Amino acid sequence: MGWIIFILGTLGWHIGLYGMFKKAGIEPWKALVPLYNTWCMVDKMKLKKYWFFFQLVPIAGQFITIWITIKFVEHFGRFGFWHHAATVLVPFIYFPYLGYSNNERYAGEAVVKNYKKSVAREWIDAAAFAVVAASLIRTFVFEAYVIPTPSEEKTLLVNDYLFVSKWAYGPRIPNTPIAMPFMHHTIPFLNSKSYVEWIHIPYTRWFAKPIKRNDAVVFNFPVNDTLINIETPSEPFGSQTTYYQEIRYVQMSTKPIMPYDQARKIVWDNYGSSIIMRPVDKRENFIKRCVAIAGDTIQIINGDLFIDGKPQEYFPHSERLYVVENKAVGITPGMTATPDAMAESLPDLLLKYGIHSRKVDGEFRVLNANETLVNITNEEIKNMKPEYASLFRHYNMDHEESLFPYYLDADSAHLWSADNYGKLWIPAKGATIQLNKDNLIRYQRCIEVYEDNKFEERNGKYYINDQEATTYTFKMNYYWLMGDNRHNSLDSRYWGFVPEDHVVGKASLIWFSWEGGPRWKRLFTWIN
Repeated sequence: MGWIIFILGTLGWHIGLYGMFKKAGIEPWKALVPLYNTWCMVDKMKLKKYWFFFQLVPIAGQFITIWITIKFVEHFGRFGFWHHAATVLVPFIYFPYLGYSNNERYAGEAVVKNYKKSVAREWIDAAAFAVVAASLIRTFVFEAYVIPTPSEEKTLLVNDYLFVSKWAYGPRIPNTPIAMPFMHHTIPFLNSKSYVEWIHIPYTRWFAKPIKRNDAVVFNFPVNDTLINIETPSEPFGSQTTYYQEIRYVQMSTKPIMPYDQARKIVWDNYGSSIIMRPVDKRENFIKRCVAIAGDTIQIINGDLFIDGKPQEYFPHSERLYVVENKAVGITPGMTATPDAMAESLPDLLLKYGIHSRKVDGEFRVLNANETLVNITNEEIKNMKPEYASLFRHYNMDHEESLFPYYLDADSAHLWSADNYGKLWIPAKGATIQLNKDNLIRYQRCIEVYEDNKFEERNGKYYINDQEATTYTFKMNYYWLMGDNRHNSLDSRYWGFVPEDHVVGKASLIWFSWEGGPRWKRLFTWIN
């Protein structure tokens, strides 16, 4: 439907311009030639020729083209706000009217020179153009973003304000082009959608460029396509439990494990009125580091990341949990009376080992009366004296059933944890897999949801779009994203792959940072 509307809109624009050129005394066939038609408009209106060439500037050139067409409409004696709005929003309807209506004629340069705008009109036009310009910049060039959680610490801190480059990987055309400006998915206070879906544009990215390993990437949260939208005092912005998590909780509530379809029906019965669905571009924005790209095989062993069997270095400010004995850092039995007492004492005691806690809350946890968990960065461990480093040992997390790809009845080979994970291959565009039980556990969501295929299993055979299949070839590239704070990050280990159509842009610059006051050293720093 989106492509049909796009084609009809393009035809309407050129057909209308054909009639307008004829009325203006320009050979009408010239209206059908892209770019040449705007050259003819610039020439007819006696504008400076550099305005034509300004159109060739990426993204900004769209503003110039809009401005040229508005000026051309003014030469028909149409100066009203709604005439200009129609020129910008529905030219495929308005241009045919100007071109073929007996009530409209080309008035020429004289009528433009004699027209004077009121002060109010000047402000309205300026405001309207500013909204259009800002919306285009936000969509195609860059967007402001704020870090809401500590999953990227200490690379990115809570309340770091970023510029996200849309140009780094090529600007993505919105799936839902008709939406309220500057609102992501919900109109504040009204709690209603800020967009309409009756026009839906398929995934399109201009000047596409590959994502590189270790880029800090902003993306639409993949499993946020369906969510339980329940607001509570503890979760004022809606449930933090995803629709799919709730289904798995229901499945795991019975032994043997309940079938997926049965669990899904129970969830719909319980939450149906609160379950909503969102298109790709209106899903929540997340930021993580891309640690693996399409075609890579990822594995985590005792917290260390391996790509295609090769160990990967952590970034200097990436941190993870270590276990330290209380007595080793000077906490005496009298100080361990309460966890709060230990929490108050530990930051100062750790300074002699070169460990700088940014704040108490969230930096470490009391494990028991003898041991404490401490978040330490790679840089701090590297620079620590050898005799001190031996006091700290890696903390490895236990097996979790909530880990992707959700081996709910896992055997010993699939008892994965956040620190001992995989091996797992990342799907690549054009790559083909065999359809078997294990591959479907890992990749069925890619096949069925992300790549929009009808998938069925009948009598032990697999059918894709009603055709029997034994293999599947991927249509998109996928990526694996993880937080630099490896033990405090809801990332791909918990919800899986990020398809290329979910990628928003690259986090590029910290333009402001705040924690009880400006963090001056972080202002205008590039993100590595």
